[in-house]
Amino acid sequence: MKRIRHFLSIKDLSRKEIEFLIKKGLEIKKNPKRYSRKLEDKTLFMLFEAPSLRTRVSFEAGMTQLGGHAIYYSVSESTLGKKESIKDFTKSAERYCDIIMARLYAHEQIEEIAANASIPVINAMSNAEHPCQILGDLMTIYEKRKTLKGRLAYLGDGFNNVTHSLLLGCAAVGMDIAVASPAGKEYEPDRRVVAAAKSLAAKSGSSILLTSDAREAAKNAGVIYTDSWMSYRIPASQEEERMKIFMPYQANAGLMKLAKAGAAFMHCLPAKRGHEVTDEVMDSRQSIVFDQAENRLHAQKALMLRLLGKI
Repeated sequence: MKRIRHFLSIKDLSRKEIEFLIKKGLEIKKNPKRYSRKLEDKTLFMLFEAPSLRTRVSFEAGMTQLGGHAIYYSVSESTLGKKESIKDFTKSAERYCDIIMARLYAHEQIEEIAANASIPVINAMSNAEHPCQILGDLMTIYEKRKTLKGRLAYLGDGFNNVTHSLLLGCAAVGMDIAVASPAGKEYEPDRRVVAAAKSLAAKSGSSILLTSDAREAAKNAGVIYTDSWMSYRIPASQEEERMKIFMPYQANAGLMKLAKAGAAFMHCLPAKRGHEVTDEVMDSRQSIVFDQAENRLHAQKALMLRLLGKI
C-alpha cells in the first residue's frame, strides 16, 4: 500500500486505506504499549485558529503516547497571513518539526500549507471538512457494530464540515447515508461534495439520500448522528432563528424510535443539550458519543504513524 503524503480530505484515502487505519487504530487501542516508542524524537506542530478540546488533547496526548512531542501554536499569536506568507511560515516550521496538523477555518489555507510542505500535513478541521473526526467515527461504528454496512442518518445542518466528511467517508466504505436538513442552499450539503460522494458511492455500492424529512432519514437507520446547529462560522445573532428552523431535526426519543432497535447515537461534540439533542438521548445506553470522542485518539495515532511511515 502506497504511503499517503498528506491528509486534507477523506477523499485522500481509498476504501482499503480507511479500513487499514480503522483496524490499526483498534489494534493500537488494544495494545498501546506496543507503539509507545514508534514516534520517539518526532515532533508534531499543531496550528490552531479554531478552539477545540478534543482535537488538541487527542493529538497532543496521542503524540506523547507514541513517544513524540507536540507543540501548540495559536494563530492569534502568529505571523501567519500578517507579517509572513503561508509559504514562508510553512518552510520555517518544517525545519523544526516532522509533521503538521492545522485546524483553520479556511480550507484553502491548509491546502496552501500542504502545497509548500515537505513533511506530512493533517487537516484537523476546516470549514470544508473534518476528516479526522470521520476517521474516528467510522472506527467507532466498526468497533461497536463489527460492520460498516447499513444506514447512517445525519440530522441537522447539511452545509457543515462534519456532514461533508460523513458523506464522503460513508460513500467510500460502502455505508448508506441519509442526510436530513432544511431546504435551502445555506442548509443543504455542498453540491460539489454531494457529486464527489455519489461518485464514490457508485464504486462502493452504497446509497445516498438527501431529504428535508428527518423521519424519512431516521427510518431503519443503524446510526443516528447530529452536530451543532451553531457552527463556528454562524454569527450568534442567528441562533434564535436557526433554533426554530432546526427543531424538527432534533435527536430525541421519538426520532430514535424510528431507527433500528438498538441504533447508536453519535455526536462529534460539543453538544448543545436541548437543542440538537435531548438529555434523554445523550445520556441513553444507545449513546456512544464518549467512545466516539476517545477513538479520535486511537485513529489519529494510526494516521500519524502511517503518514510518518511507521506502519
